[in-house]
Amino acid sequence: MPTESEPLRCAGALVVDDDGRIFFQRRSPHRKLFPNTWDIVGGHLEAGETVEEALFREVTEETGWHVSLVLGLVGEYTYTGTDGIDRIETDFLVRVDGDLSRPRLEPGKHTEFRWLTEAEIGVLDEHRQPGDGVIRQIAEDGFRALRLIGL
Repeated sequence: MPTESEPLRCAGALVVDDDGRIFFQRRSPHRKLFPNTWDIVGGHLEAGETVEEALFREVTEETGWHVSLVLGLVGEYTYTGTDGIDRIETDFLVRVDGDLSRPRLEPGKHTEFRWLTEAEIGVLDEHRQPGDGVIRQIAEDGFRALRLIGL
């Protein structure tokens, strides 16, 4: 566990489909952090894990899919959760293997999913506190990265 001065490290995946949409899942209303909000796939690094290892593990745990290709880095984001803990999250654009119409959402953690186009990202503001625009910023950066690589 990090010290007070050392933030938690997180890895996130912006999963992209063949139509250039990005996958989002709704966090359960019972979650302590960001309840009932839309989020990308991802989570905290486990002891001794690299960011890349956590990325691959989290995609499989949260969706049942397997990362087939890391398209690129979206960005690194620093934020403080509602639990008061500082986090540094490194997010990547990824392609996955598996049935994209049937993710295996983690029971108790996620309740639904959506594939969004850039024009639809306003939905990410649902149930967010004023000033909590980190997920929308990540999505905007993800779509910008997709354009840069020509997808």
